[in-house]
Amino acid sequence: MNVAVLGASNKPERYSHQAVVLLAEKGHAVFPVHPALAAIDGHPVFKRLADVPVPLDTVTMYVSPEHSTGMADAIVAAQPRRTIFNPGTENPELEAKLAAAGIAVVHACTLVLLRTGQF
Repeated sequence: MNVAVLGASNKPERYSHQAVVLLAEKGHAVFPVHPALAAIDGHPVFKRLADVPVPLDTVTMYVSPEHSTGMADAIVAAQPRRTIFNPGTENPELEAKLAAAGIAVVHACTLVLLRTGQF
């Protein structure tokens, strides 16, 4: 499964960093997205979602609603099957736009989904 991690971090204590590592450990192709980083745990980081070179199955959100609202067009253009809003990233305005575009909206913790086999 091709998974973009929006708001990926190079700080090991951050959940977005842990998601990058665990996604890869579970065999998923992971595509960290962050405008200011070059690599995370050996994975190249993409400056923008539009830079990810493959079709995406899942986008997992690790950015605040203040930042994610402006990402609506990019996420819709990427046409992932679903977008996971991790705790603290909920954004009703963005969620409505994604749902209207036929993209499933999931409220869950990516790390829990991965650890419990529900991803």
